[in-house]
Amino acid sequence: MNEVLDTPSLDAGIRLNPADNVAVSVRRLDAGAEASGVTLRDAIPRGHKFALTAIAEGEPVLKYAQIIGYASQVIAPGAHVHLHNLEFRASRVDHAFCSTARETDFLAEADRATFQGYVRGDGRVGTRNYIAVITSVNCSATAGRLIAQHFTPRELAPYPNVDGVAAFVHGTGCAMAANSEGFANLQRVMWGYARNPNCAGVLMVGLGCESNQIDFLLDAYGIKRSPLFRTMNIQDMGGLRRTVEAGAKIVEEMLGAANALHRVTCDALNLTLALQCGGSDAWSGVTANPALGYAADLLVRNGGTAVLAETPEIYGAEHLLTSRARDVQTAEKLMQRIAWWEEYTQTHGGSMDNNPSPGNKEGGLTTILEKSLGAVAKSGTQRLEGVYRYAEPIDRKGFVFMDSPGYDPVSITGEIASGCNIAAFTTGRGSVFGSKPAPCIKIATNATMYHRMSDDMDVNAGRIIDQGATIEEVGREIFDLLLEVASGKQSLSEAQGLGDYEFVPWQIGAVM
Repeated sequence: MNEVLDTPSLDAGIRLNPADNVAVSVRRLDAGAEASGVTLRDAIPRGHKFALTAIAEGEPVLKYAQIIGYASQVIAPGAHVHLHNLEFRASRVDHAFCSTARETDFLAEADRATFQGYVRGDGRVGTRNYIAVITSVNCSATAGRLIAQHFTPRELAPYPNVDGVAAFVHGTGCAMAANSEGFANLQRVMWGYARNPNCAGVLMVGLGCESNQIDFLLDAYGIKRSPLFRTMNIQDMGGLRRTVEAGAKIVEEMLGAANALHRVTCDALNLTLALQCGGSDAWSGVTANPALGYAADLLVRNGGTAVLAETPEIYGAEHLLTSRARDVQTAEKLMQRIAWWEEYTQTHGGSMDNNPSPGNKEGGLTTILEKSLGAVAKSGTQRLEGVYRYAEPIDRKGFVFMDSPGYDPVSITGEIASGCNIAAFTTGRGSVFGSKPAPCIKIATNATMYHRMSDDMDVNAGRIIDQGATIEEVGREIFDLLLEVASGKQSLSEAQGLGDYEFVPWQIGAVM
């Protein structure tokens, strides 16, 4: 899919693959206009689809040379193809495990890219240098925030090598079964943030009587307390005020050690990139996602790791991943997660076609199959090396997949907990997402939104359509920017202070 726009068209419509029976409008088109060799029967909003041939009722509708749905009625050439005449049906495709997997063409060590990072004592490398205040339960959330808020820019001025003191608080941690999937998710997230290479020091704050006991976490993961890893709880400290005062003193003690660290030249193989999209539109799978996929391929060729997530948003396109799996076991593990989601949504009265959202649909997307095919493009073309559960530590280099919901804050929280130290987020409708402690760049799918939200968008992938730029050119721009941001350049979301409220662990199961 990364090759469909190697020679971009500036025609009124774009046929993404010769096999397609629909095209995408480059601009708003009036009924009666000529586009892609047909006379339009309807007005076509920008980014929406129109039929190139007659499509019989029940016949597949093809985009990217893949099925995106089925005609719910006869569709005439030139007709608008959208919610009124295109329907979702459950995916039935040949997954052809491992059929397109190929060895990665790694760059020679002398040719690998570098960035300026913080090397930790165990060899892990951070792109940022934070002190993290992590709470075990919602009951200690206010204490965690007050401890972090004590450290204003004035308080941090003597510590120029410290990026900040960030509180990671959440709305759960108690009234949940200790042997449940949700409880395991939360503990993996807490441990994952505590060991993320972007955190120089960690203070964990609990209430004292919650289900999610800090000591249980330490025992489960073999964590040892140290000057840069401290714990406390409100009940033992004697209340909120005393907890906040003591917590601030503990963080002050950590700041000097964190500030003593300096950036050094590091190999790009130390980057683990979270791939994410949100507020997608019809251009996501045409511009920004394929360009990010090209950047992900470059990172993998440099020895780094790219992490795709959002399992419900690969539904119907998972065959493009299983065909790239390194072995049958990896492909089967991905299919097991798809089956889990099918059962999970059915149990709760939902559907895997709950996507696209209203904004996605307004932007031209019609079914989850269409959205998923575009979303998978950001994974690039490299071999799928592993499949991980939510927030599970990633222990393989290369392109991997982590199971998560499609909800962006929950998904990126899991990716950061899995070890991502930088993130890239594509958007068509517009997003203002940020993700401490991992810096996040945002990539606009279209120039209109890029200019409207210029304070938030780091890259304009819309120039692939408007200016004839290639996917490779924009992909290289993204890769180079990732290296700059990893080296300390602020992304636009960082510059605006985003990232303090986007920590959202995935909660599954009963609240009792």
